[in-house]
Amino acid sequence: MKSQKLDSNNTLIQLTMVLKLQQLKREGVPSLNYDNLEDYINEKLWNKKLPRSLHEAADEVLSISPQDMIRFLSRQAIAEGASKTLEDFSDIIGG
Repeated sequence: MKSQKLDSNNTLIQLTMVLKLQQLKREGVPSLNYDNLEDYINEKLWNKKLPRSLHEAADEVLSISPQDMIRFLSRQAIAEGASKTLEDFSDIIGG
């Protein structure tokens, strides 16, 4: 049997991600989208090491908590905001 690459492009992993996304939306992160979850998995969860088996990958995806996502998205927003100029925020601050 040919081994499959287990990353966020794997169809079975994507199915698991969609199921987890729906759960996270129900549990307090309603504005979360698939790209946010995929970013978390690629940049945080599997940044250094991809899972070696499908059950390991599914277990890791299904263990993501709403708090994990909120922390990740907060850090991402801070980093993105820090790289902008004050002019980029003129529509928000009325300038």
